[in-house]
Amino acid sequence: MKTQPRNRIATDARKVWRINASLQLLLLVIAAGVVTYFKNAWSIPDLIIYIGWAVILAALIIFIWLLPALRWKRWRYEVFEQEIYIQSGIIIVTQTIIPMIRVQHVDTEQGPVLKKFGLATVSISTAATTHNIPALALEEALELRDRIGVLARVEEEDV
Repeated sequence: MKTQPRNRIATDARKVWRINASLQLLLLVIAAGVVTYFKNAWSIPDLIIYIGWAVILAALIIFIWLLPALRWKRWRYEVFEQEIYIQSGIIIVTQTIIPMIRVQHVDTEQGPVLKKFGLATVSISTAATTHNIPALALEEALELRDRIGVLARVEEEDV
């Protein structure tokens, strides 16, 4: 088994993931607020409302505070001349090796939240799937994209 990859993603990735989780959970909070507001009209017992809010509070803690920190801690990557090594996961840690010869193209992506923090995601496409290295500093993402592009072309010429 290979050693753990050396490179980490940006520390601001945690902030980005927290913002994205907050925006997604906002819909759940709004729905719970509507149900709470109409609980008497819809004859919903108070116990059900309390349980619902407790579940939402637990989801907020887990998805906004706990998971981004754990996710960032496990995310690592390393680029070699012959392969790209990616490690991710929280409970189940996935280690992926992408041979350079299989890389078809490499992109950088930057949504509004990533842009706010000066980050970008590198997407590595093969014939079968696309692998992402999320939340890298923009400069680092651009350099990584170019480096993988050059290494992938060199491999094609050697074949």
